[in-house]
Amino acid sequence: MEKLEESLKYRRWYDTIKANGITLKTVEVLSLTRKRNGEILFAKLKIEAYDKHGEALLPIVLLRGDFVSVLTCLIEKETGKKYLLLVKQYRVANGAISFEHPAGMCDNETDLVKVAVKEVQEETGVTIQPSQLVQLNQEILYTSAGLLDEGGYLFYCELTLPKADIEKLKNQRRGAANEREVIHTFVCPIEEAMPYMNTVVSQLNLFLYWQAKGEINK
Repeated sequence: MEKLEESLKYRRWYDTIKANGITLKTVEVLSLTRKRNGEILFAKLKIEAYDKHGEALLPIVLLRGDFVSVLTCLIEKETGKKYLLLVKQYRVANGAISFEHPAGMCDNETDLVKVAVKEVQEETGVTIQPSQLVQLNQEILYTSAGLLDEGGYLFYCELTLPKADIEKLKNQRRGAANEREVIHTFVCPIEEAMPYMNTVVSQLNLFLYWQAKGEINK
């Protein structure tokens, strides 16, 4: 059974706040959620902490850890037309269908590329090589630092495939059954993808991809 203080999530959070000059007085564990293998999945903590000026920080923090998101661009071999390979699933926080890039938590894995390759394969069935990945942000980007430690690294990969192979990737059921994941793949022209996305991370991943490719006006 993994101890909270020994988990990568906790150690990264602790090291980060210390590096930013925060004085941490006390930490009280309010709740822990574990994976089946005993690793820490989520932690809710009550803390007493002060900034460089002696001002108290808000007392509650949720530890979730780092994640990766991988924009997966399919380029039609015959025409050069670009498509996005997205995953769609119901999300518990709002009960709505969410269209997102393949993504996942790093948990106790420190190799971002390894996690990115794994998530694309698990969620879409597509096998990519580490050399096909381009990292879009070197510094971590936080989703909601007022309460949550979660931060992400965004990638993209481009795969040139015959049109027939792209068609085969549509509406495939994926996901880990033991984690209650029910995912279906979704393929759409890249210029039509933005309205489907209802998460900041997915939209930002697409924006940074266009910026990197010099296609920001799309």
